[in-house]
Amino acid sequence: MSKDSTFVIAGAGLAGAKAAETLREKGFEGRVVLIGDEPEQPYERPPLSKDYLRGEAPRAKAHVHEPAFYEANAIELMTERTVIGVDDARHRILLDGDESLDYSRLLLATGAAPRRLAVPGADLAGIHYLRTLAEADALRSAFDGAQHVAVVGAGWIGSEVAASARQLGVDVTVIDPASVPLERVLGPEVGRIYFDLHSDNGVRMLTGRGVEGFDGSDSVAAVRTTAGDTLEADLVVVGIGVTPRVDLARDAGIAVSNGVVVGADLRTSSGDVFAAGDVANAEHPLYGKHVRVEHWANALNQGPAAARSMLGQSVQYDRVPYFYSDQYDLGMEYSGLAEDWDEVVFRGDPAKREFIAFWLRDKRILAGMNANVWDVTEQIQSLIRSGAEVEPARLADPDVPLESIAGSAPGGVSIA
Repeated sequence: MSKDSTFVIAGAGLAGAKAAETLREKGFEGRVVLIGDEPEQPYERPPLSKDYLRGEAPRAKAHVHEPAFYEANAIELMTERTVIGVDDARHRILLDGDESLDYSRLLLATGAAPRRLAVPGADLAGIHYLRTLAEADALRSAFDGAQHVAVVGAGWIGSEVAASARQLGVDVTVIDPASVPLERVLGPEVGRIYFDLHSDNGVRMLTGRGVEGFDGSDSVAAVRTTAGDTLEADLVVVGIGVTPRVDLARDAGIAVSNGVVVGADLRTSSGDVFAAGDVANAEHPLYGKHVRVEHWANALNQGPAAARSMLGQSVQYDRVPYFYSDQYDLGMEYSGLAEDWDEVVFRGDPAKREFIAFWLRDKRILAGMNANVWDVTEQIQSLIRSGAEVEPARLADPDVPLESIAGSAPGGVSIA
């Protein structure tokens, strides 16, 4: 691309910031404009439910780059600006304030927005969602005066917030329709480990029920569940998933389906528009279908891949999905994609919370999670990539090296 080219990145989160960095690293000399609707410089989201929320990490730790990085690399960082439209035919974005900006190529890294509860009382003060630094600040401040916290949703955000609140000494109740935390992702066996983990740390776990409504005059005072419980709560945190922010693409006539649809090269149905991060539903060569991944490692790696594709380089984004979570004294890393399985194999001791769990279908490993067991991500991802049948008894035996089960995985290993 020429020096006269303008590459615009809509979305100044991790994916967008790493894409801008990569454009410069790969020698792009044109104009790079990075646009975000928050007042913050680009930051990473994992600390928001963990150490930053607990006041154990400074704000700067969440930032993707040092403040001087953007000016030093001639990246025009526009904060508190909103892209309100894409004119695909004219290669132009529309900004709030009745401004427009022409682009040569555009990256949509618009992320996702929290799903909102639509029940009576959902607009009361004291009901929080957690997606931004500002929301983390508000929640941390609210914890200081809270007596009873209800966490609605036992997915990753809800579980991590519940753990952080307990570590701050707050009384916590978790409410979720599933029978155990994280059941949709991990299944009942591993989900039970997290149920017991939270219970052992003093969290009241109300599973198998949803929220019927909230009571209170100006601010929330109680939660009513679908099982007939009425729980005292002066602070509520809702974590029931996110929705990809596809409005810009959809309104521009770009293909969307559970996100912005892109090929393995991260190019959308419009040739000069690309997408990466939480919003991208990307064709995945390893799985032979489109996959949308909402986790940190995907934003970290997919943003740079999209930047290379924007530059005309050959890109086939095929990294094994990866994420991590820290709750109390249990740290874990999960690799792979298990949507349905016929067996879960444990290696190690789940009772001591030191184990690796493998999700299998037809004796082939779909995913692996190492919990308080470290430096095995490469081996786990090799097993997944190999697609080979494995013997569950050997897989469960800690005396059998994982490398001997994996063999030599084709195509190398992509780790986060």
